[in-house]
Formats: sequence, C-alpha cells, structure tokens
Amino acid sequence: MALFDGEGFVMGVVVTDAEVTLADILSLRLAIDEPLEAGTELLLRHRATGVERHVLIGSPGARAQEATLAVSLAPLELTAGRWDAYLRRDGARSRLRSIDPGFSLDHLDAYALCQRTLAYRSYRTRNGYLALKISEAGPAAEVRAIWFREGRFEVTGLLAYTGLEDDDSRHEAVLTLDRRMTAARVSATATVQGVRFHAAVSLVDVLAADPDEAGTWEPALEVAGVPTPLRLGTWLDDVDGKRRRLHYPSAVVDGVLIRPCYTADDELRIEVGG
Repeated sequence: MALFDGEGFVMGVVVTDAEVTLADILSLRLAIDEPLEAGTELLLRHRATGVERHVLIGSPGARAQEATLAVSLAPLELTAGRWDAYLRRDGARSRLRSIDPGFSLDHLDAYALCQRTLAYRSYRTRNGYLALKISEAGPAAEVRAIWFREGRFEVTGLLAYTGLEDDDSRHEAVLTLDRRMTAARVSATATVQGVRFHAAVSLVDVLAADPDEAGTWEPALEVAGVPTPLRLGTWLDDVDGKRRRLHYPSAVVDGVLIRPCYTADDELRIEVGG
C-alpha cells in the first residue's frame, strides 16, 4: 500500500539499474513491493524551469518483485539541463529513489561514437534519487590525458559525436593553438586512428608565436572528414566544475609559466605567463 508524505505518496519502488541506451531509451530496472497500479506515470521535471513531461507506465497484472521499463526520450522533447524523476498517481507524486550510480566510462565512450545533437545520461543524485542530465552535443575532441614532456604539450583522447568508426583507419589531422587577442596561431600534425587521437606541440613555438604577450591559447583539432574544427575538453565523465577541481602540472619554458586549465564549460585552455 502506498503511504503519503508532504509532497505526495511514497511507493515501495527503488531503481536498481538505470541506463540510457545508444538509441536514447531510458532503461530502468525497478525493485517493487507491489505491482505498479494502472494510471501510474513516470514524471520528468526540469530542475530550472519546472517544465514537466510524463509517460504512462502503470498497468494492472501479475504480482512481481521487480519490473523493467523502457522509455524513449526523443519523443518527450526534453531540453538541455537536469531533469528529476518522479512517480505520479492520482495527482500525487514522489521522487524516484535509486541505488544505481548511473556511471560507466565505457558506456559513455560507446554512446559518444554516434552523431548527436543532445546527449542523455541517467545518474543518481547526492540524496539518492534518479535524475537525467541532458547536454547539447556536437563533434568534439574528448581529452583523456594531458602532460608536458621534453618541451612539448601533449594531449590524447577520443573523438566524440563525429560519427567516425572506432577502427584502425587513419585520418589526417592537425592540432592548432589560437590566441584570439593577437590572432597568433601554432599548429602541429596530430595522429588520429579511428576515433583515438594524440597530438603534441612545441612550447618554444608557442612562446615564439607571441613573445610579448601573456594570455590564453585555445586548442582545436582539425580532422579530415569532419567539417568543423573540434574543441578540446572533457565532458564524458561525472566531474562538474573542472576549472576548480582539476589541476595539472605546469611547465616553465625560458622563465615563462605555462599551464593547462579548464573553462566554466569544461573546455581545455593553455595559459601562458601571468
């Protein structure tokens, strides 16, 4: 029997496994005390705007201790942001509890192989509830490692949302560093095999391209077969606020400090001097 709290009813339902499939289907496995009743809905509510979308899921039938649900997300016309999940019945609603962490780096890598305009990810909130994070998605170079070695800046990662195959085929590519304030540019040949990339650029060349200016350089990867340059950054993880949380070793070249950092949008930058 359902109980009631200050917001609505409390059902004996817990999400034990949650995943957004490669086809943008929200797949849920539920542990339930009793079958979902007819008229029960899955309600998704945008945390910032309060916009709601709902799907009818309850149906009478056999008793069970667990159930599975599959909800196609694209027809719901969800927008970017965070959406909290509820169960609703007869006008009352309750947050949907979850014990699934909702994070798999391998799954996120596979998900990013397809071309997309929106990326959906399920996760468990700090308070133990199911939610969706929806982000605008476009071709990008996902950074997995960066370091300074032998006077060079080096970066490795994978190409996300480009539609390229994850195989052994090689693609011509160039890493560029641009200083917008002065229009200075440094470029170096990069290696792209399938969707994996590696690139290195001389720090001496960076200083020589703009010797009198301290400032920020923006890296990008130009890949044959991809129509636009790819911004470099880190989005396929569960770390928010990388500008504050991630700090990389710096380098000093000819007395000038050089260090990598992130923007508020998790894009990679190289800061020189200052």
